Amino acid sequence: MSKKLLSFALLLALAPAGEAAAAAAPVAGTDVMPAAGLDDGSAGAPAAGSDDCSQGFFSRLGAAYRADAQPADPNAPAAPRRAMDAPLDSPPFPNGEWQLGGVAAPIGVPVAYGQYPLQKALSCTKLGNWMKRNRIEVNGWINPSANVSSSSFTNYPLSYATRPNRVEFDQFVFNITRVEDTVQTDHVDWGFNISTLYGYDYHYTVTKGVFSNQLLNHPNSNGPLPGKVYGIDPMLFYYDLYIPTVAEGMVVRIGRYLSLPDIEAQFSPQNYLVTHSILYTVDPYTQTGIMTTTKLSQQWTLQLGVNASNDTAPWNRSARPSLQACVRWVSKDNNDMLYPCVNNWNTSDYNYNNVQMYVMTWGHRFSQSVHMQTEAYYMYGRNIPGFGPDGEPGVVASSPYPGKAGEYGVVNYLNFELNSSNMISFRNEFYNDQKGQRTGYATKYSSHTLGLTHWVSSDLEIRPEIRYEHSYDVNAYNAGKKNYQAIALVDAILHY
Repeated sequence: MSKKLLSFALLLALAPAGEAAAAAAPVAGTDVMPAAGLDDGSAGAPAAGSDDCSQGFFSRLGAAYRADAQPADPNAPAAPRRAMDAPLDSPPFPNGEWQLGGVAAPIGVPVAYGQYPLQKALSCTKLGNWMKRNRIEVNGWINPSANVSSSSFTNYPLSYATRPNRVEFDQFVFNITRVEDTVQTDHVDWGFNISTLYGYDYHYTVTKGVFSNQLLNHPNSNGPLPGKVYGIDPMLFYYDLYIPTVAEGMVVRIGRYLSLPDIEAQFSPQNYLVTHSILYTVDPYTQTGIMTTTKLSQQWTLQLGVNASNDTAPWNRSARPSLQACVRWVSKDNNDMLYPCVNNWNTSDYNYNNVQMYVMTWGHRFSQSVHMQTEAYYMYGRNIPGFGPDGEPGVVASSPYPGKAGEYGVVNYLNFELNSSNMISFRNEFYNDQKGQRTGYATKYSSHTLGLTHWVSSDLEIRPEIRYEHSYDVNAYNAGKKNYQAIALVDAILHY
């Protein structure tokens, strides 16, 4: 079966299968009440649970999905924490905490172990017992999507659904992880994460020097993006060391990690919407280096790090030593968050993706069910070939000389919780690619997106979305043929 047919079948199958599993209106959660047997006068026994070791692996896996589709236990005790209360509800929002990159969760926030079906199904095996004793777990998700677009050749600079009018296999992600316990303060702890992505989205996530030949050395004149259609990316590989005696706790991260300050992220479940803003599409994705995150108080967190520059491995010749520095402040009432960052700074030329980036994110909570997130940045590269003086008017990168190219933008998310299973997000953005170095067109853009996230169960999300965008100075859509684009999308995320 072709990948196109496979992704189409997955997309069609996930929703009805999930609705059948959910039965009653589900409420997403990790601690669940046991499924009750139907009292219809029959002598049937209740369905076996995921911890029933008399059942086979796939029976336990199915039981885990059934259990996750039941309402959460309202009397389940909350996990201990030494951070401020979670400002948001998750689900239905993708995260219950104000954003903070460089850590699995803000220091002092507990992270649940074994909340997804695969790890639950492994509980009766020797491997599963060993993993539980050592707090190591495996999980991931499958993420297909479909879109209908006014464009015919490419949806870019919309991402990641770049190919128009088709079903796409976006992501299959497999995680092996151990999360350090930052709630306790009596001993040093450690963690790690190895996350591997396969799918179309690798076009955006690949870092130079890590499986990058499949993208950089495979021209594709028939497609909107270079490289193989589907690829693999070991997106995250890092080690965390938690030291509780430094201030109110410090996490030292060594390896490849997600770029710190963005509202959005490469992994589908971490986003409010299916598509990404233009602002996010063209900024740095990952860095490889050392990052420290230090909790100074309940309100203040400091981050300092050094890396090999954006989307570049330290062993690649395009690497340039770079500094990162961020501060996060949260108000005492937990209604506001400010997160200014120097996401990348050095004195070198552009090379592969060596842009200097200064960014600020502001989160504001109007109520428990309504909040917004706003991000703005200025970014530039030095001595980029083709961007100096004497270029051909209207032709990007036509100068015989290198030069500086800059860009800036702002994006706002306004998010509404309808109930524990549904949220709506409305995103508006403005972006100015001053010389066209990031998108290929020197123009100003605006985009407007409305999307719904419906949690069928705590393991299955369905996300329909509509989006309209416009370029103001030149035609920047459908490979330069139009100055606008309208698109409707839907995706599904099945956690395992």
